Amino acid sequence: MIELKSITKTYKTGRVGVAALQGVSLEIGTGEFVAIMGPSGSGKSTLLHLLGLLDRPDSGQYYLIGKDVTSLSNGQLALLRNNMMGFVFQQFHLLPRLSSLENAELPLIYAGKRHLKEKAVESLNNVGLSQRMKHRPNELSGGEQQRVAIARALVNDPPLILADEPTGNLDTKSQDEIMAILEKLNRSGKTIIMVTHEAEVAAHAKRIIRMRDGSIVSDEENKNFKKDILPDPINRSINDILHGESSKIKRAEFIDHFRQAFWSIVSHKMRSMLSMLGILIGVAAVIAMLALGQGAKESISKTIESLGSNLLTVRPGSHRLHGVALEAGAVTRFTLQDVDAMAKVPGVKRVSPSITGRGQVVYSNKNWNTQVQGTGESFAQMRASVPAIGRFFTDDESRMRARVAVIGATVVKQVFGDANPLDAMVKINRISFQIVGILPTKGTTMWHDQDDIVVIPITTAMYRLLGKQYVDSIDVEVSDPSLMEEVQNSIKELIIKRHKLTNKESEDAFEIRNMADIQQTMIQTTQTMTMLLGSIATISLLVGGIGIMNIMLVSVTERTREIGLRKAIGARESDIMLQFIIESIVMTFTGGALGVLFGSGIALLLAVIAGWTVKVSLSSVILATTFSIFVGLVFGLWPARQASKLDPIEALRYE
Repeated sequence: MIELKSITKTYKTGRVGVAALQGVSLEIGTGEFVAIMGPSGSGKSTLLHLLGLLDRPDSGQYYLIGKDVTSLSNGQLALLRNNMMGFVFQQFHLLPRLSSLENAELPLIYAGKRHLKEKAVESLNNVGLSQRMKHRPNELSGGEQQRVAIARALVNDPPLILADEPTGNLDTKSQDEIMAILEKLNRSGKTIIMVTHEAEVAAHAKRIIRMRDGSIVSDEENKNFKKDILPDPINRSINDILHGESSKIKRAEFIDHFRQAFWSIVSHKMRSMLSMLGILIGVAAVIAMLALGQGAKESISKTIESLGSNLLTVRPGSHRLHGVALEAGAVTRFTLQDVDAMAKVPGVKRVSPSITGRGQVVYSNKNWNTQVQGTGESFAQMRASVPAIGRFFTDDESRMRARVAVIGATVVKQVFGDANPLDAMVKINRISFQIVGILPTKGTTMWHDQDDIVVIPITTAMYRLLGKQYVDSIDVEVSDPSLMEEVQNSIKELIIKRHKLTNKESEDAFEIRNMADIQQTMIQTTQTMTMLLGSIATISLLVGGIGIMNIMLVSVTERTREIGLRKAIGARESDIMLQFIIESIVMTFTGGALGVLFGSGIALLLAVIAGWTVKVSLSSVILATTFSIFVGLVFGLWPARQASKLDPIEALRYE
């Protein structure tokens, strides 16, 4: 079964080399029970580790069932350990958070045979632990823990059992029980290689090999060994094991890796919570900042929409005389005839002139000073001001200079209180007006209350109330956004022609404001601020990712012996790496999900307490969650790689 030829192994202790094995040659047949003895430092444990493919020789050949295994890759050695060998350690090496049954199942996981759970049950029954399957290691005696380790070694039905001081930590009774189990296994055909320093334990073996200073000094048959052994026929070809096993992770294996990662997180609650905290804060900051930015963007959009869309606003300019700026309209004053001319420009949908002034509104024993605005009948549609209650004044009322008015919500509150203002008669600057409608609520922008206003027909304002012969501004609604620039140029040419202006005079004579440009500029500014806030919050996520990496590196150190055990029972580097990456991603995803809830709560709190407009969008949730998973993957990769590269022997010896 096993043939060693001139095996050497030297360990480095600083600059000094210690020869653990010096030209060891050995043959072990199928079904043998071999005990390896020797004082501490004789090389017996090193020899066992080489036989178990946990370590590699510096030179020489190792033939396992006729196959030289000295040049195989780490992944191939892991497959052979999982299928051909079962390990029984002096320290038991049971995972404390798993039950006896779950510990016994571990080799099945790495063999992709988790569905064969009954094998673990059978193994525990064979070692007399049928009543202790649900117990954890800290609930078992030393002898029971060693039985669990033996059951774990047998679960994949390996032909070779390797036992390193299997009774070293046991009392006499437990020692006898464990040796009885090993003898029974040997009688059933299993090949057993056992390291021990106790003569009474070695006496159970058929063959006793003694070592000293890295060499075999004797190899004797035990004359007292009289048991009939039926060698277990080895029906497994090494090549079949190496090439018949898929190197890809199967679905069942992935689920098992996820389960292992989950239990690792749950069993270290405080460490996991600290890891998640950094991600939680980062994601919460991203969600809250993006919600504020999105809310500000929508608030600005609504404000612009309340002013009207596809609008051009034409205003008279200001002229400078000897360095002194004159009032607006000193060069050009617009008339209602200009308004009619602009309405005929191709691409113009509606036109509404406007003048403004202040007026004292009086009703009963209440009065209020407010802004009075005279407009055309198209103002309601152009400025999103169709009355919420009542109606807007008509074209006929404008031509007749009717004394009708539409008022804002603030005027209603200050003048009428809870009374119904519709059809009520009020005095504005001592002139009676009938209230025919109430404007929709638009709220406050900066320092201006858009609802503190009275709107009356333009002609009534000019000739009856404010005494103006000219309009202050003209709103022009363009039929299509793509025609904005064309219509703007046409109106500019029209004004120059009608008012006989030179090109130089036209620069100061009037101005045309494009509301679409203003809206786009404000939205771009908001987007820039949103990106800035999001970037700042993202830094928190990166800091959280670094925290994850640090915690995972600490976890690798804490779980070094566990990693060594998993490798000893057949875990490949990819298995270890995948488990640690899953742990990292699960922690960051969980922290991210909690961060989404926390960030949404902060955003809503800001909306309630500070009155800010916020909006938690689905895209920001997906972005933050996805980024948190990405952080877990990136920052978990290095610790996972560190764990997967651990040497199994060094890991098992780690204190």
